Amino acid sequence: MTYSPTYTITNHLLTLVGSVDAAREVITTAPLVPAWERRFQSEAKIRTIHHGTHLEGNALNLEEVEHLVSPQSSPASIPKLERDVQEVVNYRRVMDYLDTAPPVTETSLRHLHELTMDKLLPVGEAGNYRTVKVVIRNTTTGEITFRPPSPLEIPYHLGEFFSWLTSPAGLSTHPLLRAGILHYELVRIHPFTDGNGRTTRALCLLSLFLEGYELKKFFSLDEYYDADPASYYQALQSASEGNLTAWLEYFVLGLSSEFTRVKNLVQKLSLDLHLKKTIGGKQIALSDRQIKLVEYLEKYAHLGMGEARDLLADVSDDTILRDLRDLVDKGLLTRRGNTKGAKYSLKNP
Repeated sequence: MTYSPTYTITNHLLTLVGSVDAAREVITTAPLVPAWERRFQSEAKIRTIHHGTHLEGNALNLEEVEHLVSPQSSPASIPKLERDVQEVVNYRRVMDYLDTAPPVTETSLRHLHELTMDKLLPVGEAGNYRTVKVVIRNTTTGEITFRPPSPLEIPYHLGEFFSWLTSPAGLSTHPLLRAGILHYELVRIHPFTDGNGRTTRALCLLSLFLEGYELKKFFSLDEYYDADPASYYQALQSASEGNLTAWLEYFVLGLSSEFTRVKNLVQKLSLDLHLKKTIGGKQIALSDRQIKLVEYLEKYAHLGMGEARDLLADVSDDTILRDLRDLVDKGLLTRRGNTKGAKYSLKNP
């Protein structure tokens, strides 16, 4: 029997999809400076790695994850359980793999699982479908809440589902709903012995990226789920009878919440508005040091060398003066006075 998802397009679901698309438009057209884009992307990736593993019981905190994700990190410097460190290192590799924009296929699914569970499963299990029956239990009561398909049925279910994804019916489904359906179906099929949640959420994220909902990679759905895991698992459980409506409403609500948060963050950056008025909306490249200087001026209006030294204690006065002169030349700052006694402020639009 050909796969066909069952759900209803409710008014609530339509409203949520509309809010996601509206937020996407604001974020993708905002004239953010490149250095800020890099910072937001880095922060979102760190949050996804932390919350994606924390949701599955990882004990590392956000600061420890940020250290591990750093290119200069040393896993041995984190005095925690070896498995927790390996999970974070693996999920960092998963996020790097998503950056290569592979297609959403069974091959990608298996490779994502291989990356996710590297050194965490017995040899031969990472990247391969399970060969044993499993049940899903309520972690509080121990009650069996779901029985995934048997091992022999996994290739059939996955084949049917991925065929639907590329069929006219699948391709005509709204991208947000496609991603939500993908998320649920992989959880339902539960193709691996362990690591299904992280692998599923990673492939779902890839689907969103490829479908035009990349949003400059500023968002983290895993953070939304990890804020209230009970609601996440309850929403998945709501579709156990075959109707995905409640799950899809929850899934798109998560996207709406995250996209709206990012939209508000972007809109609060008054520097963007300042840039629109002073340079016609064009992006200008600022270094990380210059961003710190501009952020200070956004908050305090005026800045002298004393304040600049406190902000940039690891560089010389000559470097600071060079950064400030560049900001003046770019039309972002005005200067009163000369050399080290000068005072700087944001240029009025």
